[in-house]
Amino acid sequence: MQLHWKIIIGLILGTIFGIASAINGWSNFTQDYIAPFGTIFLNLLKLIAVPLVVSSLITGVASLSDTRKLSRIGMKTILLYIGTTAVAVSIGLILVNLLEPGSAIPDSYQETLSNEYIEKAADKKNAANSVQKNRGPLQPLVDMVPSNIFSAASNNSNMLQVVFISIIFGISLIGIDRKFSKPVLDFLEGINQLIIKLVEMIMYFAPYGVFALIAKTISSVSGDISQISSILSALLFYMGVVIAGLFMHMSLTYISILKFFTNISLKHFFKSIGPVQLVAFSTSSSGATLPVTMKRCEKDLGVSEEISSFVLPLGATINMDGTALYQGVAAVFIAQAVGMDLTFADQFTIVATAVLASIGTAAVPGAGIIMLVIILEAINVPSEGIALILGVDRILDMIRTTTNVTGDATIACAMDSLEK
Repeated sequence: MQLHWKIIIGLILGTIFGIASAINGWSNFTQDYIAPFGTIFLNLLKLIAVPLVVSSLITGVASLSDTRKLSRIGMKTILLYIGTTAVAVSIGLILVNLLEPGSAIPDSYQETLSNEYIEKAADKKNAANSVQKNRGPLQPLVDMVPSNIFSAASNNSNMLQVVFISIIFGISLIGIDRKFSKPVLDFLEGINQLIIKLVEMIMYFAPYGVFALIAKTISSVSGDISQISSILSALLFYMGVVIAGLFMHMSLTYISILKFFTNISLKHFFKSIGPVQLVAFSTSSSGATLPVTMKRCEKDLGVSEEISSFVLPLGATINMDGTALYQGVAAVFIAQAVGMDLTFADQFTIVATAVLASIGTAAVPGAGIIMLVIILEAINVPSEGIALILGVDRILDMIRTTTNVTGDATIACAMDSLEK
C-alpha cells in the first residue's frame, strides 16, 4: 500500500478514536498513552529541520555558481511569495466583509467565550506585547541577523536566522577558490543525503504519528465543543469563512500559477503533494513538513535540487499564505463581534501588517495567533477578542498549514519552470 493511503487510514482512524475518546471520557488515556507517539513523530521531523535547511540552502546557493543568478532567482522567489500572500489576505478580507460572520455572535456569547478562554487570551496578549516591546520599523531586519550561530540553530523558531546564515555562507562559498569550497560542499551534500534517508525512515512512522496527533486534537476539541455547544453555530460560521477563503486561494491562485508558469498537470501535482498536505494537516507545522515537501517536489514533481534547496526552505520560513488569510479574517471577525466598524485604511493596514507578519511568523504550530494580536493592536481592535476564536484555532491551524505547504510547492514548480 502506498504511503499516502496509509496516512489517510491513520487520519480516519485517529478521528474516529478521538471522537470515541471524547464521548466515553477516555481523554486522560488518550493524553497519556496515545498522544506521546504523535509528539515523537513531530519531534523526529523537527529534529532534522535545521540540518536540512543548512545543508540544502548552502549547497543550493553555492550551486547557483554566481551571485547574479542567485539575485535573479531570489528576487523572483520573494516577489512570488509576497504577491501570493497579499492575494490571500485580500481574498479573506473580501469574504469576511461580504458574509459578516462576526454579526452572528450576540453579546451574551462574547461574554461566555471570554470567560472560557480569558487566561489563554491573556497569555497570548503578553506574548505579543513582549514581541512588540521596543520594536522599531526595522526590527525584523535586526532579528534576522543572529549574534551567535549555535544559539540560532538551537531553536526551530529561529529558522529565519538559520536561513540568513545559510545564504551568506553559500554566497561566500561562491567567492572562494574551488579547491577550498569543494570539500565543504561535499560534506554538506553528504549531510543532505543523510537527512533525505532519515526522512524516508521517519515517514514509515507517519501513519502512526498522524493517528496519535489527530486523536489528541479531536479528543480535546470535542471536549471544548461539548462545553460551548450553545455557541457552536456562530463559530462554525467563522470557521466556514476561513476554510472557504483557504480553498479559494488554493483553487484560484495556485492553480493559476501552475497553469501559467508550468506544464505540470493539476492531477499529477496534487497527487504528488498529497502526503505533504496530510503531514502538514496533522502536524500544523510547515517547518516540520519541509523534509517531506522537498522529497516530493524533487522525486515526484521533477523540481531540480538547485531550485528546491533554495526555494522550499525559504518558503517554509516566509511564505505563510494560509496564516495571513486567517489573520485577516480573524481580525475583521473580532471587530464585527465587538461592534467596531473598520475603515478602508484599517483594512489596508491589515493587508500590510499580515504580509509583513507572515514573513516573520515561525513555522511552528500556533505561532499565527501571536501575530494576530499584533495585527489587532495595529487597527486598535481589543486584543482580548482572540478569546472568541481560541477554541477552534487548532483545527484552522491544521488547514492553513496545509495551504502554506501547497503554496511552497507551487512556487518551487513555477521557479523551476522559469529557470529552465
